[in-house]
Amino acid sequence: MSSLCDKQNEADHRQIDINKVGVKGIRYPLLVLDRDNGSQSTVAELGMYVDLPRQYRGTHMSRFLEVLNEHGNEFHIDSINMLLAAIQKRLKARVAHIEVEFPYFIKKRAPVSRQTGLMDYTIRIEATLDGDKIDIVTLISAGVTTLCPCSKAISQHGAHNQRGKVTVSFRADKHIWFEEIIELIELSASGSLYSLLKRVDEKYVTEQAYETPVFVEDVARNVAVKLNSRSEISWYRVEAENMESIHSHNAYACVEKSLPDHSQQVPQC
Repeated sequence: MSSLCDKQNEADHRQIDINKVGVKGIRYPLLVLDRDNGSQSTVAELGMYVDLPRQYRGTHMSRFLEVLNEHGNEFHIDSINMLLAAIQKRLKARVAHIEVEFPYFIKKRAPVSRQTGLMDYTIRIEATLDGDKIDIVTLISAGVTTLCPCSKAISQHGAHNQRGKVTVSFRADKHIWFEEIIELIELSASGSLYSLLKRVDEKYVTEQAYETPVFVEDVARNVAVKLNSRSEISWYRVEAENMESIHSHNAYACVEKSLPDHSQQVPQC
């Protein structure tokens, strides 16, 4: 049997490097560290990519899946460095990228009745291995409640409130529990969200929000102040968004901490 042709290795004459090429939308079992229970199993959506020099027409997509499957039936999040190195070696690339996004579950007690329910939060990890230098950015999103200070100040009865979302992206010099950032976010708004509330709880969270009105700008700044106190966090971006209850638009604010080398940073806010 004659060997099959390798179209990917054909020469390309357009003289254009490709920054990232690979596979995405892969659903795969994932094991992550859990502060309260040691570990937690979830299902992640992964993307895996490499750079492609201008002289090559394409990459070999199947090799990404081969590398992933070699890690067994469940991918461990603390194996991300090894997975990057394996992709880099197998694809003969200078730069390898991995994106991992997954739901993370925490048991949360209602504030008065103390009944428990599971809350889910979105975690995303973006990791790059460039030569022998690795860069890992963690993104954590949590829902919050906000009550408008202006609405409270001008209204005789009540004030408009809404659900909001805060996303913290950060680089850290040592391990930080997901729960630490989630708690930090929830303490920066008018209130937090719960999966299970009884009437006594609803009364409490409604009144708490009324006594703690915040603009979206306040939320972003409150989170930033708390992050500034964490010396292990070298860079962060805070994005706060309110799904306004009486407006047809959303309200948005972003705060970003500069990297030590300002000349190499492109602000994303």
